[in-house]
Order: sequence, then C-alpha cells, then structure tokens
Amino acid sequence: MSVRTPSASRADLVADTALALLAERGMRGLTHRAVDEAAGLPQGSTSNVARTRQALLELAVRRHAEREARVLALEEMPDPRGGRDALAEGLALAVHRSVTGGRELLIARYELALEATRRPELRAFYDATGAVFKEQLAAMLTAVGSTDPARHVLSLVAWADGLMFSCAAGSFSAEVPSLEEVRKGLRELLAGMLGT
Repeated sequence: MSVRTPSASRADLVADTALALLAERGMRGLTHRAVDEAAGLPQGSTSNVARTRQALLELAVRRHAEREARVLALEEMPDPRGGRDALAEGLALAVHRSVTGGRELLIARYELALEATRRPELRAFYDATGAVFKEQLAAMLTAVGSTDPARHVLSLVAWADGLMFSCAAGSFSAEVPSLEEVRKGLRELLAGMLGT
C-alpha cells in the first residue's frame, strides 16, 4: 500500500498512508503501527512525525485538505464574473473530478468528519481547514449576484456533499453521474438560489 513518491517528505508519506488506511480500513484501522507497515517505514517512524493519535489525525486532515484542493482545483475555475454558467461549469468539473477520481479521498474525508463529531479538538481543526474553501465559494457566489452568500454556500455545499457521498459510499456508487448531469444539477441549483 505504500504511497511513497520520490519527492514526498516523511510527513507527507505518513499523512498519505494514513488517508489510504482510512479509506481502506476505516478509523479503527488507523494506528501508528499500521501506517509504519503500510508505508514501508521502520517501526516508530510515524510516532516520530506525529507523536499522538490527535497529531496523526490533524496531519491527515491537513494533507487531505491539500490533496482535495488539487482535485477541486478552485484556482482553475472560470472567473465567476462570467456569470452563473461559468460558475456552474467550474463547479461541475470539480465535483465530477471528485466522484470519478477522488473516491479514496472522499471516503477518508467522511471517516475524518465522523471522528471529528466525537473529538472536539479535531472538530475545531477540521472546521478551520474547511473554512478556506467556504470563503472562496462565498466570494464566487457573491460575484454572480448572491445576496445571501453564507446561506447559499451552505445549500451548495450540502448539494455537492450529498452527491459526492451518494457516489462514493451511498446508493449511487455504481451510477456516477456524467459531467453533463452534474453541470445541469448545478445550473438548476444556482438558478433556484439566485433567481433566473
């Protein structure tokens, strides 16, 4: 299972392996020893990077945010001043990339999110890493005319998270929607939120 790449730092290797273990084995399968074994590291190496379970979980959340940002590629989004269609197109590409090529990351995210409901210290860290994405989304929605961006961010994130969960772990895991279907759903959602 080793996810070693030539340029990966030891911390990145530990975090990437932790994410892979979360997706494959769930939260119970994530231990310092399991990370060492799966990454092909000497015993105790993970503890040198992340001494406690909390530190290992925070490392995984941080790395997850970095990797998910690359999948979503928000910096590649069309300028939202191009209107709702441009925003729908960019968001559709990001969501579709997640459901077609980011299943492991999605499952790891759900494991981390559920664990955060039981660990207040992880919840604070998890929410802080997600705040950056919500701020970017609020700015995009404001640019296309949202008069209530905070509420619209919640609606848009709920829609996208629901779709991604259904496709990664839910009842639609065998029926991933096409890019055009995701695009159409986003256009309908944005029209409903922002008016026609």
